[in-house]
Amino acid sequence: MLMTPRGFAVATAAVATTLAVTLAAAAPALAVGTSATAATITVQGGTLSITAPTGAGNLGSRATGAGLSRVSGMLGQVRVNDARSAPAGSGWVASVTSTAFTSSTGPAIPASAIGYTAGPITKVGTATYRANDPTDLTAMVPAVTATEITGDNIATWTPTITVTLPGGVPAGVYHATITHSVA
Repeated sequence: MLMTPRGFAVATAAVATTLAVTLAAAAPALAVGTSATAATITVQGGTLSITAPTGAGNLGSRATGAGLSRVSGMLGQVRVNDARSAPAGSGWVASVTSTAFTSSTGPAIPASAIGYTAGPITKVGTATYRANDPTDLTAMVPAVTATEITGDNIATWTPTITVTLPGGVPAGVYHATITHSVA
C-alpha cells in the first residue's frame, strides 16, 4: 500500500483488511455447572477492481483527406467496484493507456493522437468523481478520479474515444488496444 501526498492509501492490487471483534464482556458470576466461551468473528474488506469491454468493435470511419480529421466512438461501459470498506476520505484513480492504431496499409496513428472522454459517471455509494478526459494515451494517465469516499462505492461510465487522423493517412482498418487500471 502506498500513501499519496494527500494521505490517500493507494493499492495496486486487491486489498483485504481484517477486523477482529471479540465478543466478550466482563464475565458475570457463573452458576455451578456453566462455562463461558469467548468468540471471535472476522470481517474482511473486499477488493478494488475495474472492468472494461474486451472488444469495442469499430469506433467509426472517415474518408482519407489532406487535412486533420477525427474519428470518435463509444468504447463501452467501464466499471470500478470499490468493496474495500475504505475509511472516510479515501480515494482511487482509474487510469487508461493505448497502443498506437496500426494497419497493414501504412504508418501507425500514435497513441498521442488518441483522446478519452469519460462522459457522465453513474455512482452508487458516497464519493466525489471527476472525469480527467486525457487527450494523449501514450502513457498510463488518469481517466476518472474518486475522492472523499465513505465505505463501498461503484462508478460506471461509457467513454468516447477520439482519434485525430493526420492528413493523407492511408485507407485501411487500424487496430489498437486500450488498457484500464485502478489503484
